[in-house]
Amino acid sequence: MDRRNILAAGAVAPILAMPAITHAQTRIRWRMPGSFPKSLDTLYGAHERICRRVREMTDGAFEITPFGPGEVVPALQVMDAVGNGSVECGYTSAYYYLGKDPSLCIATCLPFGMSSRQLWSWLQEGGGKQALAEVYRDQGVIGIPAGNTGAQMGGWYRREINSVADLQGLKFRIAGFGGNILQKLGVVPQLIGGGDIYPALERGVIDGAEWVGPYDDEKLGFQRVARFYYAPGWWEYAPSIDMMVNPAAYEALPSHYKAILEAACSETWHWMMARYDSLNPTALRRLIAAGTQLRIFPREVLNASYRATQEFYAEVGAANPRFRRIHQTWDSYRLDQTQWFRIAEDTQANFLAAASAAAR
Repeated sequence: MDRRNILAAGAVAPILAMPAITHAQTRIRWRMPGSFPKSLDTLYGAHERICRRVREMTDGAFEITPFGPGEVVPALQVMDAVGNGSVECGYTSAYYYLGKDPSLCIATCLPFGMSSRQLWSWLQEGGGKQALAEVYRDQGVIGIPAGNTGAQMGGWYRREINSVADLQGLKFRIAGFGGNILQKLGVVPQLIGGGDIYPALERGVIDGAEWVGPYDDEKLGFQRVARFYYAPGWWEYAPSIDMMVNPAAYEALPSHYKAILEAACSETWHWMMARYDSLNPTALRRLIAAGTQLRIFPREVLNASYRATQEFYAEVGAANPRFRRIHQTWDSYRLDQTQWFRIAEDTQANFLAAASAAAR
């Protein structure tokens, strides 16, 4: 072989070898336990979707394996496991852990809060993500918005709710601040993981329960053990769900893997919302056809709930300066959004609802 061929061969060999070396250096395997039942192709489906999209966008080099509640850690201990480094990441709702810091509830949703579009706007453009970053940091995690259910229902009850008096002594499964607020009205709140709600209702351990909305609720079978289904779910207008990541694991990622992770979570946030909006209407019709009694909370109950909510925010803010500070920015943004939507969207929606009803 002449000198030119030797030099050419020497130049090509490293180039051919580089992809294999780079691929070996960036191969990453994570575990992601979650808080939601595997039977739900919405919540757990979003959990799986993030893992699949990350795998697809990295040609399998970055592999995240999803796990259901109890397979690695219990449903309501996901954030703790991520924070202490037992796992690299998890899929859960921040408000499950509000006992550690009430500001975590803002990351999911606040009662009488913003719609899904408004919340996304606050997180991305209104300083929400930056404000919440310090809250997550104190828990040893990084929180990435990765799902949203859209508007939820007000739950299932064994008996009708006709007045505030009917709430007295009611044992009700509920998560987040909604439980604290309803407690002011006489409710006995219970925080129970999704997979344990049905047996608790069936055995009479609780008198009612809220979960998400018609599609998921039907799958979990609540209509078989409680007859009355109420709206609106004022405590969860549009809860956001997080992929929580251990900071050390996150910082060890190549920069383009971080971008891919963020993209997969953002994509899934909107996918989940679209899926619920598609599936809930037909599920509600099925439930009603099968005997579910749809009810709207009386104005008396909603007014009392709203007053109790504002009192509660003032109490929490007085005890927790960070909550007060973030809540003030959140509330200011909410008011602006509400005024804008009343003009630009609600007028259109109200007209269309009336016109459609008149045309039938």
